[in-house]
Amino acid sequence: MAIPSFVDQVTLHVYGGNGGHGVASVHREKFKPLGGPDGGNGGDGGSVILRVEPGLTTLVDYHRQSHRRATNGQPGRGDHNNGANGEDILLGVPDGTVISDADTGEQLADLTGEGAELTVARGGRGGLGNAALASASRKAPGFALLGEEGETRTVVLELKVVADVGLVGFPSAGKSSLVAAISRARPKIADYPFTTLVPNLGVVVAGETTYTVADVPGLIEGASEGRGLGHDFLRHIERCAALVHVLDCATFEPGRDPLSDLDVIEAELTAHGGLEDRPRLVALNKLDIPDAAELAQLVIADLQARGLQVFEISTKSGQGLQALTFAMAQLVAARRAAMPAPAPKRIVLRPPSVGGKGAEFTIKAEGELWRVRGEKPERWVRQTDFNNTEAVGYLADRLNRIGIETRLLELGARAGDTVAIGGDDAVVFDFAPQVDVGAEILSRRGEDQRFTEERPAIRRRRDKDAAYHAADDEVEGEYTFTSLGDLADDAPALDHGDDGVRER
Repeated sequence: MAIPSFVDQVTLHVYGGNGGHGVASVHREKFKPLGGPDGGNGGDGGSVILRVEPGLTTLVDYHRQSHRRATNGQPGRGDHNNGANGEDILLGVPDGTVISDADTGEQLADLTGEGAELTVARGGRGGLGNAALASASRKAPGFALLGEEGETRTVVLELKVVADVGLVGFPSAGKSSLVAAISRARPKIADYPFTTLVPNLGVVVAGETTYTVADVPGLIEGASEGRGLGHDFLRHIERCAALVHVLDCATFEPGRDPLSDLDVIEAELTAHGGLEDRPRLVALNKLDIPDAAELAQLVIADLQARGLQVFEISTKSGQGLQALTFAMAQLVAARRAAMPAPAPKRIVLRPPSVGGKGAEFTIKAEGELWRVRGEKPERWVRQTDFNNTEAVGYLADRLNRIGIETRLLELGARAGDTVAIGGDDAVVFDFAPQVDVGAEILSRRGEDQRFTEERPAIRRRRDKDAAYHAADDEVEGEYTFTSLGDLADDAPALDHGDDGVRER
């Protein structure tokens, strides 16, 4: 199947690059057995960015290749070497492209103006290495954080031509000929219907006003319901400041005349919607033909009675074209003057939320399960290597720091309840409250003492220490203090101190 040269609507699948993993590494050098952690951070993944390119007029490139993927960030390395960031992908789109989410239908952006851009798929952040995780209480972490996955999204790109004036009318009414006569555009012109298969743009200069004119493929009755070709391109006149009805005064089709053609086109515009406030002009075309000139004289009064400004033109001889171009320029200038001045760009600084720890997550009871949602806890879970118990302990510290355990207890959670962090791909674990998660980690590398029971040797040592101190306190109560001057020469042997003795 042949690929069309003009495409104004495509579905695009975009993938942000994954962030590189951090690395857990210890500096090794001769005569320096305790060199400290030196693991580097992973690089950030690349993003997919859509940007308006002024030279583009079609979305055909994304019709040919509808999957675009940014590069991944590189993992960190030892000796404090950070991984390289992934490269962003810049995708050029025509001016007037509307981006919508394919799943929800939500409009994400309307890109108009050169340089306007939108990041549709963000790259994942790289994970921290153990050098960045080191602190005064954790001097040599034996773990690193994993890189985050890049954002995946399916978007719909819809092109709406940015033009000031839209030409509408039946097939072969002379719209393409009018664009060619008043501008340097050279659309395809032939003597059969539906010659124009794509919108054509022409730049017109009338006095001090420069504007663009769009030639929309011919409309027929039922176009808004899918008949003919015009229904695919009605979106291209939504941005126009004015509409010009090009009426064929020399048609040989039975049952057609300028007034009935105007009624049919207006009915299709009304069915499409959103164009009621656009000013209209009427151009009675092909007046170089004698019969057409006579017909035009018969309908001018009726058109003017409807409040329409009528121009008699001939694209072949040039009759009336100058007056029409200046009338279009007047409407465009009035529309531009009525538009509010663009607000100056301001840099807005939004400080982080101060709503407290509870504002960073939400907890809901779902039957026998407690579900925790929030950007921070879900991101921390994705960064955790669950094969490393020390990394799991670090995750527990982070979750407890923002108050998840406290909030669960307030809501009535009990030890052994099931807790899930995240949505469909949630991490599920059993709730174990009141675990001592002190800042110091004294266990061996790769282990976390908070997830093991107290060893019997430690318990016996603590019992002996308690018994020793109790016995020492009891002995202290049986001694009395006596000065050296009060002692007799025949005193029994005493235990001498610095300035006194204790007597049994």
